[in-house]
Amino acid sequence: MTDSVLQKSQIKAEGTATTKLEAMREASEILLEAGSVTADYLPAMIEREKSVSTYMGNFLAIPHGTNEAKNAILKSALSFVRYTTPIDWDGNPVHFVVGIAGIENEHLDILSKIAIIFSDDDQVQALRDADGVDEIFTQLEEVNE
Repeated sequence: MTDSVLQKSQIKAEGTATTKLEAMREASEILLEAGSVTADYLPAMIEREKSVSTYMGNFLAIPHGTNEAKNAILKSALSFVRYTTPIDWDGNPVHFVVGIAGIENEHLDILSKIAIIFSDDDQVQALRDADGVDEIFTQLEEVNE
């Protein structure tokens, strides 16, 4: 990957969504503003969610588009939104929504890096406690490596 998949501008320390759909919209809007997806990506995220929940455990959901949405992805990128009040994600509490868009198979590499971070309870707690975008970015920087 030539460009970083995560920039500070793609992190929201205080998400405003209160429902799963709003959270997916919030995550996709960041990807849209970053120039990594077209407006067709959100419907593909919603479609994916209908077939399989993107709840990953440890307060994390990773909504992403269907395979048919490849044309809506312009470049690989992440969006990261943190919620103080958890979002109800199919009965699971979610404090972090990571929107993901990957060219070719880059999303698999990105997903594995996110999974490593969120498999560590201490790192998850540190992300919950982080004081703003700068601290969150520092903790997530390894996804760009």
